[in-house]
Amino acid sequence: MLPAASAGAFALAAFALIIIPGPSVLFVIGRSLALGRRGGFLSVLGNALGMLPAIILVAFGVGTIVAESVLLFAVIKYVGAAYVIYLGVQAIRHRHDHGDDGAATVRTRPSSLRLVREGFIVGITNPKTVVFFVAVLPQFVHYESGAIPVQMLTLGLIFFAIALASDGAWALTAGTARAWFAGSPRRLSRLTAGGGVMMIGLGGTLALSGSKA
Repeated sequence: MLPAASAGAFALAAFALIIIPGPSVLFVIGRSLALGRRGGFLSVLGNALGMLPAIILVAFGVGTIVAESVLLFAVIKYVGAAYVIYLGVQAIRHRHDHGDDGAATVRTRPSSLRLVREGFIVGITNPKTVVFFVAVLPQFVHYESGAIPVQMLTLGLIFFAIALASDGAWALTAGTARAWFAGSPRRLSRLTAGGGVMMIGLGGTLALSGSKA
């Protein structure tokens, strides 16, 4: 089993890394500005769930294949980047789909399952998550304790929980800002479009970033 000291050290390291705004935070903010707190929280949940396959792959040694395969890494990266851009374009296209009170109309309001699914696709198509886990998790494993896959799964779930809480806080902040703008449909439409532009920019950055940077 994973020693408490190793779990605590990893939790501190994960918190220090997660709290620094990165692509995941930008995605959450863009979604929250475009869709509000509900859309932001469900996107956070889906994005976090998208980490779980990576955690499982790394725990059982399969993640190394993705980390070391330039072609597979590139394919997954470009698919993920294209999907983020697609979500940004959709946010801009539907920026006027809200009522006078700022809420999405019944006809255009995406379902909870769809929002979680979209976040999940973004999360699972981020190959850098696999690379990160391959590079970092083994450093906190206590090999003398045995059950290495279980230890790695535990570390991955610790990261999952911290990321879920941190990104949820960003979703709350950005979603609250959107709610404040809801008094003016025109301003709200611009804010929604701004969230879409942010996601398009993020997708472009992900696509143009180094292969394994």
